Amino acid sequence: MPSAMFLAVQHDCGPMDKSAGTGPKNEEKREKMKRTLLKDWKSRLSYFLQNSSSPGKPKTSKKSKQQTFTKPSPEEAQLWSEAFDELLASKYGLAAFRAFLKSEFCEENIEFWLACEDFKKTKSPQKLSSKAKKIYTDFIEKEAPKEINIDFQTKTLIAQNIQEATSGCFTTAQKRVYSLMENNSYPRFLESEFYQDLCKKPQITTEPHAT
Repeated sequence: MPSAMFLAVQHDCGPMDKSAGTGPKNEEKREKMKRTLLKDWKSRLSYFLQNSSSPGKPKTSKKSKQQTFTKPSPEEAQLWSEAFDELLASKYGLAAFRAFLKSEFCEENIEFWLACEDFKKTKSPQKLSSKAKKIYTDFIEKEAPKEINIDFQTKTLIAQNIQEATSGCFTTAQKRVYSLMENNSYPRFLESEFYQDLCKKPQITTEPHAT
């Protein structure tokens, strides 16, 4: 499974690194594996770039064709390492981070955070109520399909709040999930092979001057 293989490569002390060896053949195998994983990353990223519309309202095919994301320059990609918000503010960066979380089997965190961002922008009381119930059934309630890891007290508070939904229903839970991503997944994303590849500047080779 490419996802499992990718996860093993992410951690410097992973079993794959220890057993790889240092001989030329092992080094060649490891480089080949890295190229394969990068290819899988790019395929996964391409999927998310095409499907990273706001939760709830899929974009029409005509509009989707017009929407394009440009690969960032190394300088732009390096900005993502300065703050987690810089990464989330970039559409390409957000899609890349979602692909990374999928490889770590915790994509529900960013999906919940995005759903909350969309929820806070909702003005209609009717829509606010229906969206609150959907977020609760998708992410909060016990054995929800995308259940996030928050404490029982917060879950209970949310269950009470959505009875009369306001834009702040999920504020506490969203902050906790944000903190979890910022302190755990975000640092690992910055160490990933894919991100390091984005930050590499193209090498300019110059012929030595004759003396």
